[in-house]
Amino acid sequence: MTAWDPAQYLRFGGERIRPALDLLTRIPLESPGVIYDLGCGTGSVTEMLKERWPEADVTGVDSSQAMLERARTLEADINWLEKDLNEWEPETPADLLYSNAVMHWLDGHDTLFPRLISALKPGGVLAVQMPHNFSAPSHTLIAATVRHGPWRDELEPHLREQPVQDSPAYYDILSPHTTAIDIWETTYLHVLQGEDPVVEWTKGSILGPLLEHLGESDTQAFLEAYRRPIGEAYPRRKDGKTVLPFKRLFIVATR
Repeated sequence: MTAWDPAQYLRFGGERIRPALDLLTRIPLESPGVIYDLGCGTGSVTEMLKERWPEADVTGVDSSQAMLERARTLEADINWLEKDLNEWEPETPADLLYSNAVMHWLDGHDTLFPRLISALKPGGVLAVQMPHNFSAPSHTLIAATVRHGPWRDELEPHLREQPVQDSPAYYDILSPHTTAIDIWETTYLHVLQGEDPVVEWTKGSILGPLLEHLGESDTQAFLEAYRRPIGEAYPRRKDGKTVLPFKRLFIVATR
């Protein structure tokens, strides 16, 4: 099981929460009774789901014990469940399955997404947001650094280079199982501050689990090798800040 670092992830909490809110505003449900936040992490978005629908039975599901420990400190009437989403199924059909920045960690979307739709009540909604930035330098330079270093044999099997399909593919996957589908993409221009902010960003997401396979000295060597080309791909602007364009894919599908 991947040992997620909540503190590292939340270093850019404001930027990471914005797509979650954009997804939340597009959900076409008035009063869902049963809601699951799949891959709830620290629970900040789960809490927003509860605030929007206070009468709903809301459950946050995540495989990370560290993330759930942080979530359980929230003073909210929310259930927290430690489960692997590859195997999880709701005890009763749901009105809303919500997932922000998680599904790209799971394989087999051709079968996963129809399985999630089947876990909904008729008229229920699957709402998903996934990063779609895997062809950008922030991600391709991770693969390049893996393949040009002494850690290649150790790390290459763990690369996730294109875990998200193109938008039309999700229409094809979902259309036989749904009555309505809304799919769109948004590119956010995140304005980041601090030293090596794009490196710190990826350390809190796609790069973090990869570095777990290295010892301390190799981790530092890898980060230094990755840091140089990242600095060239994302230079500081005149005001000292760094702009990170980041594309995300949104899906709202109604059963």
